[in-house]
Amino acid sequence: MKFTKMHGLGNDFIFVDYFKTEIPDLDFSGLAIDLCDRNFGIGADGLVLVLASNAADARMRIFNPDGSEPEMCGNAIRCFAKYLYDRGLVLDNPLTVETLRGVLTLEMQVEGGLVESVKVDMGEPILKPEHIPTTGTGDMVLNYPLIVDGKEFFVTAVSMGNPHCITFVENASAVNLKEIGPKVETHDFFPRNTNVEFVQVVDRGHVMMRVWERGAGPTLACGTGACATAVACVLNDKTNRKVKVTVPGGDLFIEWGEDNHVHMTGPATEVFTGEITLF
Repeated sequence: MKFTKMHGLGNDFIFVDYFKTEIPDLDFSGLAIDLCDRNFGIGADGLVLVLASNAADARMRIFNPDGSEPEMCGNAIRCFAKYLYDRGLVLDNPLTVETLRGVLTLEMQVEGGLVESVKVDMGEPILKPEHIPTTGTGDMVLNYPLIVDGKEFFVTAVSMGNPHCITFVENASAVNLKEIGPKVETHDFFPRNTNVEFVQVVDRGHVMMRVWERGAGPTLACGTGACATAVACVLNDKTNRKVKVTVPGGDLFIEWGEDNHVHMTGPATEVFTGEITLF
């Protein structure tokens, strides 16, 4: 199997191309578990399939390292746009990509014929508790006291097509992600589990974020998480509607527009190509 390794701010993915060929009858969930293993496989935060689409320029499917299939991934979709454009598979700019979140529009910054960064219209945030989903009630889950292992965390829940739980802390680097992340991810309050973000506010235009991703664990960046964080910041009056979100892998620039759409801008990088024998 031929593959391409790509990353967005260190959030890395294995790309497999079926854009012009028929998709084989494979267990992609099991394949993702094997290929994403950093000791016995290629190593990655996810497996991405490049597919043709009847609804957009192309279709993206992504599988987490545990085999689950999330609705969306913000860093992967930027890499997806670069993969398509740099290979001449799709030269429209902006281009459209079909995901389980819906069809998204991506605008690319091109230098020397190659994509350097991508601005993604991530659509409107979902705030209704039952649609995120959570077991909460009312108009939204805002600064809600969530009890985890006897400790109280004040959380805000936002979905960007996939669920996020945001907690504001004084020092994001001091949070023990590996201890608390999986407990929040699988909390009964989130029927389909959740991504977990811990956010430190620097000023009204800048925050720092660390993330425990549903199905993946700690990652260097999470695009949908950065978008959900920006929305949570505005809802809690922590920042303006334009904000730089610093993650361990670098910076993402998020804007929650007056049209209620969230726009994310960040880099996409191709690392190498290769071929692996299937297990």
